[in-house]
Amino acid sequence: MDAFFAAVEQRDFPQYRNKPLIVGGLPNSRGVVATCSYEARAVGIHSVMPSSKAYRICPSAIFVKPRFAVYRAISEQIRAIFREYTDLVEPVSLDEAYLDVTTVKDFQHSATLLAQDITQKIKQRTQLTASAGISYNKFLAKIASDINKPNGLFTISPEQGATFIEQLPIGKFHGIGPATEKKMHALGIHTGKELAMLSKEQLHSHFGKTGLHYFHIAHNQDNRPVRPHRLTKSVGVEKTFSKDISDSTLIEQTINRLFLAAFAKLQTKKLIAMTLTIKVKYENFEQVTRSKTASESITDQGLGQRIIAELVKKTAIGQRKIRLLGVSFSSLESPIATPRPKQLDLFQFN
Repeated sequence: MDAFFAAVEQRDFPQYRNKPLIVGGLPNSRGVVATCSYEARAVGIHSVMPSSKAYRICPSAIFVKPRFAVYRAISEQIRAIFREYTDLVEPVSLDEAYLDVTTVKDFQHSATLLAQDITQKIKQRTQLTASAGISYNKFLAKIASDINKPNGLFTISPEQGATFIEQLPIGKFHGIGPATEKKMHALGIHTGKELAMLSKEQLHSHFGKTGLHYFHIAHNQDNRPVRPHRLTKSVGVEKTFSKDISDSTLIEQTINRLFLAAFAKLQTKKLIAMTLTIKVKYENFEQVTRSKTASESITDQGLGQRIIAELVKKTAIGQRKIRLLGVSFSSLESPIATPRPKQLDLFQFN
């Protein structure tokens, strides 16, 4: 979807149309931009930018809080459209999904014509625009979806794939952010062709496990299937404070509330977790995470709170001012799934 949250707001409130609109934190808050209209993007505003900075760039911008219940309802409406064409739909977020249309026989077997029909139907039913990328693997389809935004289509055929990747600037590779792009430039890597010149071993030495992924995409290798039922990878909550805090009692109370809220979400989703993580962002925006994987599922609050206490000791909480705190669960599974093998205590004889 094109600037999804902002587009919904401009659709529902005509006074926002054709104006720089920012959905997210308000200008006098410490929040961030969730998304913004194309009018706001034209002056340099982008998602995840601090709202205060967005206000400095464009004081005339309109700031509104997100209406997630509305966005979720529209997202489900759009997914229902997808399912009219194929059951192989993998949602990535509220505004994005992969569709495998290999076996769809309509539209003269043309995925491009099919995508065109989908975007037209989305426009008719929601008055919102979508862009589509069409290709033979997920990586190229994702890249293609950004090329003709907004309200556009782009197709990369099998014959074009290898050349397209060779010529693609490294900053356009999905999953390569500004920091990694800068590191690659320092290594003399500016295009897909230059990326493909490095061996697996070289990429691993520079980028760790992610280096193997870079090797594969540089060589046009992406065999990931479209998975209709994506498993939830983590469940968590976080809080950004209006002012940096150092009060240890307030921090302890906040972490406990976040833990209880995350634990409740876990129960609502009928999942159990093995790993618990806390996230801390200090006043200078430095961010750290501390995690622990338990030897058994974290199914009671007492165990979780003991782990939280351990993790807090591994941070600078109490020594530095805090801007943000977060608690999340991962290594998730359904309670009815085959239980994980339990790690026994070496000294537990009974």
